[in-house]
Amino acid sequence: MQVEIRKTSIDGLVEIFPRYFEDERGLFFESYNINSFERHGLPTNFVQDNQSFSHKGVLRGLHFQVAPFEQGKLVRVIQGRVLDVAVDIRRESPTFGQYELFELDGVRHNMAYIPGGFAHGFLALEDSIFSYKCTNVYDKASERGIRWNDEALGINWGISNPIVSEKDQVLPTFREYFELHSQR
Repeated sequence: MQVEIRKTSIDGLVEIFPRYFEDERGLFFESYNINSFERHGLPTNFVQDNQSFSHKGVLRGLHFQVAPFEQGKLVRVIQGRVLDVAVDIRRESPTFGQYELFELDGVRHNMAYIPGGFAHGFLALEDSIFSYKCTNVYDKASERGIRWNDEALGINWGISNPIVSEKDQVLPTFREYFELHSQR
């Protein structure tokens, strides 16, 4: 698997561009290859695959799981286009509280690897099928989140009134979450 890896300003967070082959029959590319991922220092132990469909304007996130069920995620769009966001929530990190935006789509087939220790969310810019491989299984008791429109984070989603679940609308702000969990 030949891939181009684009590092970001946040350690461990990368964008991946696979080489794809297109002709009159259609398209082919490898979305994952253990040897290639090892060569680039990326995780290879994925234990769960997830897929969702979101209509244009749906915003999901910002979600994460806490130890011992932290999840790294290899995310991509099968069809459509999304604005993908990863927020560094590793307290010891020099980029704690910073985020990175990726525009992922089913035409370029680009992906992002988001390590454990990041809150993750995305906005469907058009009807989209979103897929992700996880380095750990889902554990409801470990599930957490941060409000998508927290002014302190300042994420420019490019939309003022997305479709957001009731659960995501009442998540704590970044500050509220870390003040609550610093006392434990």
